[in-house]
Amino acid sequence: MYLTLRSGERLYLNGAVLRADRKTRLELLNDAIFLLETHILQVEDADTPLKQLYFAAQIMMIDPSNADRARYMFLKLHKKLLQTTSDIIILEGLRSCIRLAEERHIFHILKIIRSLFLQEAKILGKTLNDNAICVTNPREREYIHGCDDTPHR
Repeated sequence: MYLTLRSGERLYLNGAVLRADRKTRLELLNDAIFLLETHILQVEDADTPLKQLYFAAQIMMIDPSNADRARYMFLKLHKKLLQTTSDIIILEGLRSCIRLAEERHIFHILKIIRSLFLQEAKILGKTLNDNAICVTNPREREYIHGCDDTPHR
């Protein structure tokens, strides 16, 4: 799998943070746990229940030293969301997340939660500011700037 990073862009790889000093193309030769910078949610942006859940899952993935605490927080937030949400779309996504959490498929949890952000924004009467850019070259399995369908493991 190939990853293309822009100058200054960061990649979270197996708990380490890498930053490209120029446009760079990397080839991953084995399985790795990674997130591109465009998928990282900053703590100050975790301003809705689903974004808080996403943030907890993200910490499980990129900060192994705090993974157990983040998992506890994820499960606590998840349970609260299941109890307080009546929206069918969000409930289905949350049920999928718990199965994936048991199997430790954190990237897939992040992907599902991201897909629910628009629905949550509609419910809360907010506009969703999602500027993530996704460009793929399927022939070369090249992923640029954080595609939601990037296989991360």
